[in-house]
Amino acid sequence: MKVLITGSSGHLGEALCVTFAERNIKYASVDINEGEYTTDIGSIADDSTVDKLMEGVDYVFHSATLHKPHVVSHSKQAFIDTNITGTLNLLNAAVREGVNGFIFSSTTSTFGDSLKPKIGEPAVWVTEQTPVIPKNIYGATKTAAEDLCQLFQRNHGLPVIILRTSRFFLEIDDNKLIRDDYKDLNIKANEFTHRRVDIQDVVDAHLLAMQKVEELKFQKYIISASSAFSTNHLDELNKNAENIVKQLYPHFHDIYQQKGWKMFPAIGRVYVNQKARRELGWSPSYDFAHVLNCISKGEDFFSPLARKIGIKYYHKTTFREGPYPV
Repeated sequence: MKVLITGSSGHLGEALCVTFAERNIKYASVDINEGEYTTDIGSIADDSTVDKLMEGVDYVFHSATLHKPHVVSHSKQAFIDTNITGTLNLLNAAVREGVNGFIFSSTTSTFGDSLKPKIGEPAVWVTEQTPVIPKNIYGATKTAAEDLCQLFQRNHGLPVIILRTSRFFLEIDDNKLIRDDYKDLNIKANEFTHRRVDIQDVVDAHLLAMQKVEELKFQKYIISASSAFSTNHLDELNKNAENIVKQLYPHFHDIYQQKGWKMFPAIGRVYVNQKARRELGWSPSYDFAHVLNCISKGEDFFSPLARKIGIKYYHKTTFREGPYPV
């Protein structure tokens, strides 16, 4: 078996390469930047490069993308070239090569404006049925790429699974107001209640998708840590999140107090992973309960794989407001 991994010098692409290397599974990998596990330097926007890479490939893991932090620093055309044209080139080549399956790493950012309730409204229970309303070029191009994937499954019979992942990067938050008000690990711990996932669990979901893609033909899944919240909590969650967290984790306040941490006052969204757990057989290991358990023991709550991949940043320079342009 041979797999192709795009974006192999990035977080998820490298994590997939590491995993396949450890399992002695043959892979080709491509990125515009050099990386320890990148076999080919090139752009997926170049169809000749993609055609060459696709030779003999059985499964494609397409994680290459321009991300939200690039929205200010890169042109809209650059997003179209990478996220749409690059995906189209890969899909065309995959059909010509007759690959067994195509796994597309997408993002919960495709939901866009659906994720923000108005003040006083209930938090949003985000499932695969939640309307997609992109709010920037990143979300718009990832949504278009998803549509291309569905089109190729419909018209060419290419088995495709789309995995909409929540946050898994270790970089500091791109919101300066949040960075100024919370310690970095405090932010990430809070996010495990509703909008974060460990990269180890993301990789596991991708491997399960490869196993299931030919059977499922086409599906979309939200890949985020399991949340203890339910629909019964939504009314209060966007008003007094700490009260709900205290009900679910009575020891949480004492653990946080020892660290000098605090919970977000309001949580406006909850990513729901039930479909992925049910249909892929996915069982994520890293959630808020795990976070609290690790903190109480003085241990790191991120996976060894997350620490191995580490921080890559999204730009080679720093900016006046910090690591992200605004």
